[in-house]
Amino acid sequence: MAETFGFELVSPERLLLAVQAEQVVVPGEAGDFGVLPGHAPVISTLRNGIIEVTGADGKVERIFVAGGFAEVAGDKLTVLAEEAVPVGKIDRGKTEAALKDAREDAEDARDEHARARAQAKADKLAAMLDAAA
Repeated sequence: MAETFGFELVSPERLLLAVQAEQVVVPGEAGDFGVLPGHAPVISTLRNGIIEVTGADGKVERIFVAGGFAEVAGDKLTVLAEEAVPVGKIDRGKTEAALKDAREDAEDARDEHARARAQAKADKLAAMLDAAA
C-alpha cells in the first residue's frame, strides 16, 4: 500500500472532504503544485481550477474550486476554498446562462468596482465550464 497523508477540503459552510490521499494536485495562484507524503510546509492562495485527489484506493476525484488557500503542514494538506463543486456535478446549462448574465453585467456596469466584480464572477464561471469539459 502506498504512503498517504491527510487531506481536508473545507468551504465556508462545512467540511466537504476528509480522506487519506496518495497525491493531491492543487491549482495554486503561481501554478499547479502536487502534494505527496512528506511535502515541505507551504501556504498558497488558490486560483479558479481543479483539485485532483488521488485517494488511498488509487481513485481520482476532481473538484472545481474558486478562490481560497491551501496549507501543507506536517502530514496534512488543508484547502480552504471559497467555493467547491465536484466536477461531475457542474450543470453546464445553468453555468452557461450564468456566464452570459455575468458578461452582460460587466458590460453594463456603472463603475469600475461593479465591473471588476462582474468580471471576476464571469472568470470563475468560465473556469467552471472549462473544468466540466
